[in-house]
Amino acid sequence: MTRNRLLITTAAAAIAMSLAPQALAQTAPASAASTASDQGILIFTPDFFADQNPNTALDMVERVPGFSVSNGDGGRGFEGAVGNILINGARPASKNDSGSSVLSRTLVSQVERIELIRGGAPGIDMQGYSVVVNVILKSESSRQTVVSANATLFGDGGTDIYGGSYQFTARDGERSWGFTLSDGIGMSDSNGSGPSIRRAPDGTVLREEVYLNDGYGGGTGLRGNYAAPAFGGKIDLTARYGTNDWHSYDQFTGAGTFRESRYDEDGTSGEVGVVYTRPLGERLSMETRFIHEFSDYDSASTYNADMGGGPDPEQLFESSGEASETIARGLLRFERSDALTFEGGGEIAYNRLDTEQAFSVGGTPVVLPSASLLVEETRAEVFGKSSWRISPTLSLESGLRLESSTISQSGDTDSEKSFFFAKPRVQVSWTPMADTQVRARFEREVGQLSFGDFAASAELDDQNVLGGNVDLEPEDRWISELTFERRFWGDGIVSIGLRHDEIGNVIDLIPLQGGLSAVGNIGDGTLDQLSLNITVPTDKLGISGGQFGFRNDWNKTEVTDPTTGETRAISGVRARQPVVSFTQDITSWKINWSVAWIPVLGQTTYDPDQTVGWKGGDYFELAAEYKPTPSLSLRAQLNLWDNFDVERTVYSDRTLPRPIAFVERREIDPRTFVSLRLRKTF
Repeated sequence: MTRNRLLITTAAAAIAMSLAPQALAQTAPASAASTASDQGILIFTPDFFADQNPNTALDMVERVPGFSVSNGDGGRGFEGAVGNILINGARPASKNDSGSSVLSRTLVSQVERIELIRGGAPGIDMQGYSVVVNVILKSESSRQTVVSANATLFGDGGTDIYGGSYQFTARDGERSWGFTLSDGIGMSDSNGSGPSIRRAPDGTVLREEVYLNDGYGGGTGLRGNYAAPAFGGKIDLTARYGTNDWHSYDQFTGAGTFRESRYDEDGTSGEVGVVYTRPLGERLSMETRFIHEFSDYDSASTYNADMGGGPDPEQLFESSGEASETIARGLLRFERSDALTFEGGGEIAYNRLDTEQAFSVGGTPVVLPSASLLVEETRAEVFGKSSWRISPTLSLESGLRLESSTISQSGDTDSEKSFFFAKPRVQVSWTPMADTQVRARFEREVGQLSFGDFAASAELDDQNVLGGNVDLEPEDRWISELTFERRFWGDGIVSIGLRHDEIGNVIDLIPLQGGLSAVGNIGDGTLDQLSLNITVPTDKLGISGGQFGFRNDWNKTEVTDPTTGETRAISGVRARQPVVSFTQDITSWKINWSVAWIPVLGQTTYDPDQTVGWKGGDYFELAAEYKPTPSLSLRAQLNLWDNFDVERTVYSDRTLPRPIAFVERREIDPRTFVSLRLRKTF
């Protein structure tokens, strides 16, 4: 209760400050953003970021007030699946060469200005986002190199991981080229140990063990980029190839007993992207894209146990596969005037997954539904959209996408389904003053299916084997959203959002025959969301160079459980995850430091045979970055949290009232870890 009162009080105080009369008279100091003729656009020049002493363009974008970087979800085709960063008005040539990746290899000296576009602007493809940044680069000749080395170090027996990158970019007017060598790292921040106790419904202890887990991985890659004028327009090329791996284990040790599950995966991936843009007249232009992505993987899950009577038969789940996605997209853009732009075009895509799985117990094969199959999807979409600045204070973005797709399966099961979706979008942005904006959005979105859900899978750490589901259909949402944004004291912002989703074909877990379950559609559902984002500069409060922040999404979801018939939340949706933060630039010391606190987080997954939920509390992230020169930075970050608890309720029967077999609770003490990064720019 005390925490909730603190957060509510803080939010109310920030809103009051933003609405105070003096805030109107002091909206921005001279070094802050300026407003374009379209009041929905704020312009930030490099001197705005001088106190932060940024090294790269990404450092600058991450400090734009009221903006949070998103690299997209890599989902359905190109439309709507890319991020909210544009560079010179366009997105990168590849879905996976994100805007943040491009900016991380772009030096500050190459940035002319950054435009924060709120609600849309003529000639800007918002791709479904209400707010995007457009980074305008200089066209002068240059050579840029960014070298970084990083490490994440765990205590108490965790696996330390190391990585780094070398990035080179050259520019000569409209021509640019470069390459990136990278050795990336992956890790879990919930690794640790603690007691695991299994109890009967009456509270009797059935099993008492010590739990230990770890997870780590990484990937190496080579990427090349080239852009230059060509055939009266401009061509942008990118290509990448890399390898990746992931390894994890869960161990349970008791009095004379031992259980262990392990997961290992290795794979390769690559992509090719081509974008060609060309003016066709004074106000007419074209853009075409071709993207091809491919990957393959081999994985193995094992479960071994000795419960005091000798080793149990080993369980082994093996999986291998190849996946690819090919997209061709074209559009025409007509700028009727400086205030009105029309776009029209189409996109075709082909997705493919060829996978084989095998499950055995003690060497004896166990038959699973849809263990081996080929899944293919062909999809075509036509679209039209417009962006109209009705007045300097009012803009309208509207569009309609018509999509037709066919998903076919062959192998263990032969099946084919066709779908058609009409996806309208309308967004209205009203900016009565440069520091105040109201946005309203109505849109239909269709989710991208994970083709792996069509095939069998396993979670052997929880003794859970999932069958495949040939009847899986895409989830769609009708979204209604209203956002109020108020800026004050230069960098201050209060943003309040209300959202309601009507969800069709909710994807969750369904029961199958033979005691198995699978990912499937469980009917219609809803999402209600309240979002709050607050940033308060502390200069006026006597703390120079500081910013206090708070953000949270409160989510309430409802769907009918396919096993019990009762209303419950949708699996995997977090009810809340508040973040309280403070950051400060100490210019005289050339240091920026920050602290972030998440008081509570967690989520629940509902399976026909078990309910699994995890929650954590008091997660802290402390960071400091020292920049002795404009080209050198050293960053250190400490992550720690109080607890990470997992509770698993397993049912002995699916029929109501679903009697409980046992409840297992793991109280994990997550390992504290330190992340270090050394970066040098040339």
